[in-house]
Amino acid sequence: MLELVAEGRITPSADEVASRAVVGLRTVFRHFADMESLYAALTHTLAEQYEMWLIPFDSSDWRQQLVEVVERRTATYERLLPFKRAGDAHRHMSPALQGQYEHVLGIMRQRLHTLLPASIADDAQRFETIDLMLSFEVWQRLRGEQQLDADGARAIIMDEVARLAG
Repeated sequence: MLELVAEGRITPSADEVASRAVVGLRTVFRHFADMESLYAALTHTLAEQYEMWLIPFDSSDWRQQLVEVVERRTATYERLLPFKRAGDAHRHMSPALQGQYEHVLGIMRQRLHTLLPASIADDAQRFETIDLMLSFEVWQRLRGEQQLDADGARAIIMDEVARLAG
């Protein structure tokens, strides 16, 4: 499933998963009760990519930590872009995907809120705008719809976050 989605197949079928794994369809469903279980396992595996966000920062200065946040998030987003597209297509009908998505968003927002000084974190408009600029959705738009390369997209996010942070 991971390989198929990485190749751009947003909704691979159980038959395609079985074929890629060189097993029978029944074997897939011996390991996974249904496609929801397969999506849950996929989500769990991908969630490990976000663990790098929890590594302590190299810098003790909040501004430098914010730079690290931009670098870590955009590097992760770039690796997970095909999986985000697939997740978006399935999340509305998958409790596992929705739950993991909400969990990751909560961790991201909490870490950002803790990192920023109170003058920014408690300013709802500034905080929400910084959080928006650091979102996967902004990365997805810059890379997809606006067709920027990774460095160009990262520079836009870095500059805007720095401006908002003052």
